[in-house]
Amino acid sequence: MAGFWTGAAALATAGRRGRRWPKLLMRSVALWTVKHVPHYSRRYLVVSRTLCSAGYDSNEKTFDKILIANRGEIACRVIKTCKKMGIKTVAIHSDVDASSVHVKMADEAVCVGPAPTSKSYLNMNAIMDAVRSTRAQAVHPGYGFLSENKEFAKRLAAEDVIFIGPDTHAIQAMGDKIESKLLAKKAKVNTIPGFDGVVKDADEAVRIAREIGYPVMIKASAGGGGKGMRIAWDDEETRDGFRFSSQEAASSFGDDRLLIEKFIDNPRHIEIQVLGDKHGNALWLNERECSIQRRNQKVVEEAPSIFLDSETRRAMGEQAVALAKAVNYSSAGTVEFLVDSKKNFYFLEMNTRLQVEHPVTECITGLDLVQEMIRVAKGYPLRHKQADIPINGWAVECRVYAEDPYKSFGLPSVGRLSQYEEPIHLPGVRVDSGIQPGSDISIYYDPMISKLITYGSDRTEALKRMEDALDSYVIRGVTHNIALLREVIINSRFIEGDINTKFLSDVYPDGFKGHPLTETERNQFLAVASSLFVASQLRAQHFQDHESSRVPIVKPQVASWELSVKLHDEIHTVVVSSSGPTFSHEPQKLLHSYMVEVDGSKLNVTSTWNLASPLLSVNVDGTQRTIQYKVRILTKLAAELNKFMLEKAAEDTSSILRSPMPGVVVAISVKPGDLVAEGQEICVIEAMKMQNSMTAGKTGKVKSVHCKAGDTVGEGDLLVELE
Repeated sequence: MAGFWTGAAALATAGRRGRRWPKLLMRSVALWTVKHVPHYSRRYLVVSRTLCSAGYDSNEKTFDKILIANRGEIACRVIKTCKKMGIKTVAIHSDVDASSVHVKMADEAVCVGPAPTSKSYLNMNAIMDAVRSTRAQAVHPGYGFLSENKEFAKRLAAEDVIFIGPDTHAIQAMGDKIESKLLAKKAKVNTIPGFDGVVKDADEAVRIAREIGYPVMIKASAGGGGKGMRIAWDDEETRDGFRFSSQEAASSFGDDRLLIEKFIDNPRHIEIQVLGDKHGNALWLNERECSIQRRNQKVVEEAPSIFLDSETRRAMGEQAVALAKAVNYSSAGTVEFLVDSKKNFYFLEMNTRLQVEHPVTECITGLDLVQEMIRVAKGYPLRHKQADIPINGWAVECRVYAEDPYKSFGLPSVGRLSQYEEPIHLPGVRVDSGIQPGSDISIYYDPMISKLITYGSDRTEALKRMEDALDSYVIRGVTHNIALLREVIINSRFIEGDINTKFLSDVYPDGFKGHPLTETERNQFLAVASSLFVASQLRAQHFQDHESSRVPIVKPQVASWELSVKLHDEIHTVVVSSSGPTFSHEPQKLLHSYMVEVDGSKLNVTSTWNLASPLLSVNVDGTQRTIQYKVRILTKLAAELNKFMLEKAAEDTSSILRSPMPGVVVAISVKPGDLVAEGQEICVIEAMKMQNSMTAGKTGKVKSVHCKAGDTVGEGDLLVELE
């Protein structure tokens, strides 16, 4: 079922700020899911059957029990492979994660502290106590948190507990961007021009940036995942970037050291997956294209890259392996490169852990990277040679986030998932997630909901399956980015492979506004929305027929419905008439058709109109559409009366500063009576580990301040007022 009308995909949303679907209404009709989603344990079995071909040797003994020092989807991902290998698992969790999916999936669970990561998932003492109390033989760190922390690996080694990852030397060498760059040069890996030492302060940062030449990239030395990373185009941005990057780095990694290097404009971000063992063997497992990013964090990834030829792929792979061998790397790791338009590539960094986007590599190679990491950690040699590694088909991954794509391509959203169903009933679909209906998305952790992966025999099939999967994904309770994801994968530039790390800002220079409707799409949407309204009215009458009442109900005989729908500030008159029921080819399914006249065009809309289902398949003049939306429509009379309703006056946003996202106030830069200039920083808010500077909308005097450092604020909360 392909279609552009999905509430989850929000493609129907022609955008915020003046580009929405109908907002008129007499009543609200909500459409929510398609099929019942199996219990999570069954879901992971489905994933493994469809998209993982790795074999498991029951006679190959590894560990009896592994503790997963992480949370969410990656903890679930590791547990899934451990179960297949017959390994018992221990989950750690903060107090707010006590009912999380990864806790339920594991054989044992240990609380390691309260919600803040510094007191739980980064609390080495508590995690070490959990290792001892459960007698776990090994620890898998996942990604983020302590996955690249050499001190954690050392403490495990001191107690004869295996760290499922590289040794401390490799973590130190490759986890530190400064040292890794020096080692890369020594291993004859192409590197980006820049400053190879630690930047001491903002003044030195400006001096170095001038010497390198703008633009420059300011990066956390111990960082990754886009945290602690800023692009600076002048001295002022360098000073701000130094401050914010160091603060984010300290918050995320406990290390505020920074480095500066030349920013390569319009590059592609392409990474090579490597795998090494303790016997000196190392492989490169092809590449992943990760150029679709926002705020230096990846959003859409795919394997292989449409841009690379076999010669460039081999050269990148061989350099990645050379770097891995230079530090005796033994585990799964990733060497990231920036690639310019002429296919020149430059070493960016090496991540000494499992990457978020590893599933696309698993799809095209048939390897289970978590299994390979466990085998290597136990001391087994690699089972494959370089010539054995295939590129079989194509895989695409979309990171589904709880965030508002209409605000800077995605500011965090928090809330409880009132409804959640994954599209795993579709062919070639894998969903890696760690949530379920009722799960909370909080300000304490990364806003990722899941990783949606589709696989096909070629790129066209993989993208078509992704389009269908996004259409069929049901997420309720939080704002999400599926609308943006779907627009990206159907964008002509993306389909042609004309992409770089500035893709989103280039394609949407004024920000993401949603899907621009063609005239045909507009008419089809109006027809379906109106038919849905009529179907709900008829269903209400049907219920009345079956209710006993001492007063007979006289129902009006309606041959047609004249409705008024507002779209893009335009009023459309729509006339709907019923064509009556017909039987479908499927047993026991009764279809009902409506003839709809929209702006002079007549369309036939047919469906089973199962309004209890969250997802609805509708046929419009022979074209199948997938519907998942809330619509509100006015009858002709209600539309006339609506003209007399007073409109709420718009708030003067230049005089007030409201929080655009939920988060924690890190700093307040003003007090009542202060004079501020337009664009001047007022305060800093941290949300999901990212720090955001809030600035004044105009020049004026501060009238009042409604928050202080350390306060937790919600989206829309008033922060500062100006006179």
